[in-house]
Amino acid sequence: MAGRRKVTGVRMADMMELDGVPVTPDDLSVLALVNYGHFTSMRIDGTRVRGLELHLDRLVRDCRTVFAADLDPERVRTLARRVAEAAQTPAIMRITVFDPDLGLGHPAGQTHPRVLVTLRPAAVDVPPPIRLKSVRYARDLPGVKHTGLFGTVYHRRAAQTDGFDDVLFVGPDGLVSEGATWNIAFVEDGRVTWPAAECLPGVTMRLLDAAMGRLGVEVRTASIAISGLRASCAAFITNAAVGLRSVRSIDDVELAGATGLVEALRKEYDAIEGDPL
Repeated sequence: MAGRRKVTGVRMADMMELDGVPVTPDDLSVLALVNYGHFTSMRIDGTRVRGLELHLDRLVRDCRTVFAADLDPERVRTLARRVAEAAQTPAIMRITVFDPDLGLGHPAGQTHPRVLVTLRPAAVDVPPPIRLKSVRYARDLPGVKHTGLFGTVYHRRAAQTDGFDDVLFVGPDGLVSEGATWNIAFVEDGRVTWPAAECLPGVTMRLLDAAMGRLGVEVRTASIAISGLRASCAAFITNAAVGLRSVRSIDDVELAGATGLVEALRKEYDAIEGDPL
């Protein structure tokens, strides 16, 4: 990302637990060698999380998809609270579900998913508008927040090497879907449009839908062709780490600002009270 932002002093080495105990290198080896699992990332303030139930629902749903196994959300909540209580906040907590004993040669065997809780520092100021480069790409199983991040990181790195801040994914049909780790919304004539393409529905996106309803903002879902972007259009991205972030440009199209609406949505989002872990 462009620019450097202030962060809190969270020590990652002290904030990694697997099923409530310190992590060992052996525990993490399967993530490095096989990289099979799923996760959710959420911002914690104290021991509160906006949209906590949505994050837990995601973990339960994706565990059934990825491992054909049930996940106890209350156990996940307890493990997350252990780490949050010891952390300097705000911070970004990632909860990863994986099986350290999963074999690359025979992953169809019985699985025993475990819960890894980690922290990273959270930004404490509003990030500047972002510059995006579009690329034809779709994540595997886009409806699942899985750990298979090679393509995502590869394209993000390529975009940043080319002087952009991040990457915007576009399908083979030329329709905008999602960003590397965020959703995108377009604003025109006071109306907000989410892309209709297959993507991961973010928790922040869903919270903002409710916020826009409270503000009386018209929201719709429709196909967005990358070739049809106009300078009169504005856009913003959303995820748990940044909340809302305005988009400055996509490829060579400089977008209009939507300062009033984005600031109103940011204020409404910031006012959402987090749920206790």
